Amino acid sequence: MLTLHDNLGSGNAYKVRLMLSHLGRPFRRIEYDVTKGETRTPEFLARNPDGRIPLLEFPDGRTLAQSNAIIFHLAQGTDYLPEDAFAQAQVLQWMFFEQYSHEPFVAVARYWLHFLDPAEVDRDQLEDKWRRGYQALDVMEGRLREAEFLVDGGYSIADIALYAYTHVAEEAEMDLAPYPGIRRWLDRVAEQPRHVLITQDDFT
Repeated sequence: MLTLHDNLGSGNAYKVRLMLSHLGRPFRRIEYDVTKGETRTPEFLARNPDGRIPLLEFPDGRTLAQSNAIIFHLAQGTDYLPEDAFAQAQVLQWMFFEQYSHEPFVAVARYWLHFLDPAEVDRDQLEDKWRRGYQALDVMEGRLREAEFLVDGGYSIADIALYAYTHVAEEAEMDLAPYPGIRRWLDRVAEQPRHVLITQDDFT
């Protein structure tokens, strides 16, 4: 059975849980408290020297880190990754966008405000995260104002990658009201078969 080294609060780890649920693949979870350094132990670092979750461990002992790499691997040969080479590149384009232009701002602002003491957050740095986060949302809105999903052909791992932190943007104190295309897209993603919540830990 697959083992997911996990944290329920992490949007990156949620991508993997959501993908596994869509595929109906059984897995077991090992929960880590990243705020207490539980991914910095010698035992965990032997599995992932980068000391981060999510980490997917296969029955043969192999491990795969980085959320978008994991869901890309899991999507091979499924409807969640287009067969067309150009469409696959478009999926990767959105996934790289998520990691470079979205997650570092929306996810970090959420972490600061939702998991740490907001009184200790540097307001200038937070304002910059919000500004850059809204820039990313503007880009998504430009696509989703007219399109149902991020890539032509339907729901894909591009949507999974960007849904993870976008749907909890309010926990970063970011307002999605000005983004009707994104809000409609969030509803469509939540309507997909075997959708699970970010806080859900029962997958039976």
